[in-house]
Amino acid sequence: MAETILVTGGAGYIGSHCVLELLQAGYVPVVIDNFHNAIRGSEELPESLRRVQEIAQRPLLFQELDITDEAALQELFRKHRFSAVMHFAGLKAVGESVQKPLEYYRVNLTGTIRLLETMKAHGVRNIVFSSSATVYGDPKYLPLDEKHPVGGCTNPYGKSKFFIEEMIRDLCRAERDWNAVLLRYFNPIGAHESGMIGEDPQGIPNNLMPYVAQVAVGRREFLSVFGNDYKTDDGTGVRDYIHVVDLAKGHIAALKKLKENCGCKIYNLGTGTGYSVLQMVRAMEKASGREIKYRITARREGDVASCYADPALAERELGWKAAFGLDKMCEDLWRWQLQNPTGFSKN
Repeated sequence: MAETILVTGGAGYIGSHCVLELLQAGYVPVVIDNFHNAIRGSEELPESLRRVQEIAQRPLLFQELDITDEAALQELFRKHRFSAVMHFAGLKAVGESVQKPLEYYRVNLTGTIRLLETMKAHGVRNIVFSSSATVYGDPKYLPLDEKHPVGGCTNPYGKSKFFIEEMIRDLCRAERDWNAVLLRYFNPIGAHESGMIGEDPQGIPNNLMPYVAQVAVGRREFLSVFGNDYKTDDGTGVRDYIHVVDLAKGHIAALKKLKENCGCKIYNLGTGTGYSVLQMVRAMEKASGREIKYRITARREGDVASCYADPALAERELGWKAAFGLDKMCEDLWRWQLQNPTGFSKN
């Protein structure tokens, strides 16, 4: 019988791509989301999930629910028999977290505690957690492997990811029947190759590539490049970009790992290759055939010069490796942006 997987925050960018992979791999995803980072569709489903259903040609179950709502969580777990939880729900803008730290801790930490308590009460002890390379802070060495020290985060968003990792690790130590896979993402970009689902930031994008794509499509006049005096080849910041579909496939591999009663495992999901801001601009110009205007401005506080993964452990233990290169990432991002110039909304 097909396994039922709870996906929290499943209407968002990464969540929706993972829901599609779950459907295509034969799982039954039950998705909850509170629409903080998702556009409501014309039906009962968020627009992103309506399109996921269309691509997969399979129905999915959705409920509007906030993970800080304990009573609603309890009711949900009474209704379904989950074999595992994929946990994406949370607030995720680095800059906003600096302005609103309490809000980030309330939603990300309290929400996760309520989720874990509800899982425990209903005998669900398998979780895949959406963490982040921000837990590494300023790299002491590169590439970053899973043995690199953590906790030197420069903002409340990163700290909330680190604290949740610690909570789950402590829980797995205390109760040996728990299994958790903590996935530290590097920089997810791109979109599903159909062009039907992709990243749809609300307001001004916080991440580089959605901003670059919006400049290319004419929604924004130019890109601000924060600093060109870093110790990198062209002076701009270097990051490890990973195709969102590769990332989603990593979650399917993580679900399989839970079956081994693996305890608590941590993996980087990245490509192992770093690209600078200006290299990304050029790659997007190539994919779109359009000039992308940019201006150099001052560095942003908290930004590091270079950050890229050593993904060897995930390949060794999960049998997972990123398959898509930079050209494919940019081509798929451009197709999404061109087909959806205002994202999921019709305006």
